[in-house]
Amino acid sequence: MTAHPAPRTHTHLPTAPTPPPAVGRSDAPAACDGGERLRHLIPGAAPPAAHRSRHGPAEPARAVPPTGGPDPAGPPPGGRSECRVIRPTAWAAPTVPPDPPEPERIARAALTRLIEPGDAAIGRAVQRLGVVRLLQGFYEGAPASRLGLGADRIAAYQERLRKFNPATDLERIAKLGGKFIIPGDREWPSQLDDLGDSRPIGLWVRGVPSQRLPSLRLLALRSVAVVGSRACTAYGRHVAGQLGSELAERGWVVVSGAAHGVDTAAHLGALAVNGMTIAVLASGVDICYPRGNEALIERIGRDGLLVSELALGMNPTRFRFVLRNRVIAALTRGTVVVEAAPRSGALSTARRARDLNRHTMGVPGPITSELSAGVHALIRAGAATMVTSGAEVGELIGSIGADLAPERVGPILPRDALEPPVARVLEAVPASADGAPVQRIAHYAALSEAATVRHLHELSSLGFVERHGAHWRLVRRK
Repeated sequence: MTAHPAPRTHTHLPTAPTPPPAVGRSDAPAACDGGERLRHLIPGAAPPAAHRSRHGPAEPARAVPPTGGPDPAGPPPGGRSECRVIRPTAWAAPTVPPDPPEPERIARAALTRLIEPGDAAIGRAVQRLGVVRLLQGFYEGAPASRLGLGADRIAAYQERLRKFNPATDLERIAKLGGKFIIPGDREWPSQLDDLGDSRPIGLWVRGVPSQRLPSLRLLALRSVAVVGSRACTAYGRHVAGQLGSELAERGWVVVSGAAHGVDTAAHLGALAVNGMTIAVLASGVDICYPRGNEALIERIGRDGLLVSELALGMNPTRFRFVLRNRVIAALTRGTVVVEAAPRSGALSTARRARDLNRHTMGVPGPITSELSAGVHALIRAGAATMVTSGAEVGELIGSIGADLAPERVGPILPRDALEPPVARVLEAVPASADGAPVQRIAHYAALSEAATVRHLHELSSLGFVERHGAHWRLVRRK
C-alpha cells in the first residue's frame, strides 16, 4: 500500500469584525493607498505612517519579475503579490511605461507637481539629502528636524503625494513629443545652476530634437531674451518683431514668455525668418495660455521649444509668472527690455539678469510714453545698456571681434573730401547769381589772392564753381 503524505495544516488568524462604513464616505479600497502607487517607483521608500497604522508594516521588498515572465520566487505567503498595478488618475493614461525611468527622474518629476518653482527651502533640502531621500521622507512623514521643513508642510506634501503619479506624467510628455530633463543630463543648461538654491528641480521640454533642433543646452549657449509690456504700443510691437528677426538672422535663439504684446512680436519675428525661438511658460507645456496665443504656442511646439518648470496640466498664476522670469534671465546670455512701465513684470527679468551678471539692455522710447518710463529708468541708473538694433545686441553679448555691429555713419557728401583751405574758399563764394571777384573771396577766406585763384580753379574742375566774367559764382544745381 502506498503511503500518502499527511495533509498540510493551515493556521487561520482570527479576523476582526468589519466596521460599518462611515456616512458620506466611500468604502472603496482606493480610499487610502498610503502612497503605494509611488512607493514602488522609488527603491527603499517605506509607506507613510498613516498607511502603517492602518495596514501594518510593509512586507520585505522583493525583486519584480520581468514583464511577460513568471515570478521565479512564486507568490508570497498569503497569496498577496508585490507586483502591483499602478492606478493612474482620471486624466492619466491607463498603461505603465515599459521602461520605468530612474528613481532620480521620477522623484524630481513628482516634486515639480508638488512644490512651487524657485522654492529655496526645497533646494537646500535637495542639496543636503538628495531628491530621492527627500521624497522618501515625505512618504514616511519624516520629522521636521530631519528634512529641515515645517511639520505642517510635510503633512501637506504627504497628503498631496497620494493624488498623482509622476511616472504617468513622464509617459504623457513622451507622447507629446517632449521630455523631462534634470540636472546631470547632457541637455541640462548648466547656467541655470547660477540660481543656487532656487535652481529648477527639472524642466519639462516640448519639441522633438532633430538636426535642426539641437538640445536645450546647445540652444541656450547662444540665446537672448526679448521681453516687455503686454499692452505694448505699435512702436514696441514693431521694435520687438524687428529685434526678433534680426537676432534670428544672426544665429541667435530668441527666448521670451509667449505672452501678449512684446513677447508675441519677438517670437513671430524669429519665426518669420525661420529662426529658432524658445517660450518659457508659467504653466505646463500642454497648456496654451493666453488662449489668444494658442496658435503661436502650438507653432513654437513644432518649430521651437516650449519649456516649463511646472508639470503637465498645471495652470498659471500671478506668482508663477514672476518666478518664470528668473529662468528666462538665467537661461540666456542677455535680456533686452523693449517697453516696460515702472511696475512692469518685464523689469523683474532685467533685475534678475543683472543680479546673475548677465547683460541687461533696453530699447529707448518716447520720453512722453509711460510704457518706456521703466526702460529709461534702467538706462539712466546704469543698470542697462541702450540698444537700437539686433546688431548692437549681438555685439554686446556675442564673441569679441566676431559679432561686431556695422558702424553707423551719415551720408558722405562730395564737399566732405575737400581740404580745409579749399573748403573755406568754397564757403566764401556767395550764392548770388553775380558771384564775387577774387579779391572779395580771398578776403572772406583769409587767404592770399594767388592761393584763392588756385583753389577756385580746383573747385571749378570739380564742378563746384564757375567763372562769370571777372567774378566767380556757384554752379547752379538742376
